[in-house]
Amino acid sequence: MKLLRTIRLDPSDTFVFERAADPGEWAVSGAFMFADADPDALAGKSRAAFRGGFLGVASLGWSTLVQIVEATQEDRDRLVDALARQLHERLGAPDFAAARAAAEEEVAFAASLCDHPRDTLIAVRRTFEDGAIREAFRTLHPRGTRKPMRAFSFLEVESEEEPREDMNLLALAKEKRND
Repeated sequence: MKLLRTIRLDPSDTFVFERAADPGEWAVSGAFMFADADPDALAGKSRAAFRGGFLGVASLGWSTLVQIVEATQEDRDRLVDALARQLHERLGAPDFAAARAAAEEEVAFAASLCDHPRDTLIAVRRTFEDGAIREAFRTLHPRGTRKPMRAFSFLEVESEEEPREDMNLLALAKEKRND
């Protein structure tokens, strides 16, 4: 099984985002963080996170890139539990059962992005179109076998994936708002 971890190839995330994810955190797309946001009102660091950030689950910080890594079922289970706790305790999910169901879906989606070789990097481009958040993903592969990886040692080799409309967690946020 493979999942996503945040990666920092240079210090730019610490300047670009209000809160940068720590390198090596388990990560998910994080589009749900903008469920209640007015995309036209987003500015500066919030806008940067909306446009191109993955959410580090432990810190709720942002990362420009994530890396596909090997994971165990235990890693996945801990990730779902950690995200469910964040959704319930810090982000206001109505109850833990709803938070866990949303976390399961978000982790499953993150895992679906991992249909590439280990160490592939993924970037996201997020937009707001026709009343919905849409995401498009690009994969980046290292040139050669150089370690440590540096930002300019990557070459984009695959086109963007089809955009994803993040509706499930948006629906959870709207449900919460209507309560």
